[in-house]
Amino acid sequence: MLKDLFNLKGKTALVTGGAQGIGRAITLALAEYGADVVVNFRSNTALAEETAAGARALGSRVLLWQFDIGRRDVGEAWLKYASENSCDADILVANASLQYRRPWDEVSADELEDQVDVNLRSALLLCQAVVPKMRERKWGRILNIGSVQQVRPHKDMCIYAATKSALLNLVENLAAQLAPFGITVNNLAPGAIATARNRDVLANSEYKKLAESKIPMGFVGEALDCAAGALLMCSDAGRYITGANLMVDGGMSLHR
Repeated sequence: MLKDLFNLKGKTALVTGGAQGIGRAITLALAEYGADVVVNFRSNTALAEETAAGARALGSRVLLWQFDIGRRDVGEAWLKYASENSCDADILVANASLQYRRPWDEVSADELEDQVDVNLRSALLLCQAVVPKMRERKWGRILNIGSVQQVRPHKDMCIYAATKSALLNLVENLAAQLAPFGITVNNLAPGAIATARNRDVLANSEYKKLAESKIPMGFVGEALDCAAGALLMCSDAGRYITGANLMVDGGMSLHR
């Protein structure tokens, strides 16, 4: 039956930045469909524990991995954590990201490096860490969370946009190489989503009105809108989808 293709019982998912926003919605969606989850977070323990409680209530085994994925040793750190906790990842959702709102000519060298480390380098290093076990099992799902800024870069987030474009290129590169091993690699690109990161700007009614005027569907999305697409691409329902770029943006990317 079609619903059985979404069943993730027996699978373990690592979701970076999984304690809040889009990451939280994806974590709970995967748990709802049977996956055990490892919630990676950097500092907000309260939010991480709240998300973990929600996933446990759905019957999922939940582990909290507090670690700054911008560190250069993220791959080694994950392998150590996975070994100690018996939680090899069948599914990797590279969701955590970092953005600074700055005019392009005010971006500092440190801000450039920080965004590259979190948004791009961590995804590659974690792929290097999780793929060997996925290859052994002949099954794996890698989902990178991109952005509508891949095609519609914000003038004050040029580095964030550039790293998301690079991430899509990485997805397309790895997808062809890993497909023979039963591993899919995809990208999910949210548009304007009502998360904590956007709370302040969306609280400005004029800004929100302007943002919505650029969205054909006419409204700002919710994190749950992203979770449904993630579930598809992290399950057997998406077994024949790889190298894809799923825009979850209300059509925002259509107006360039």
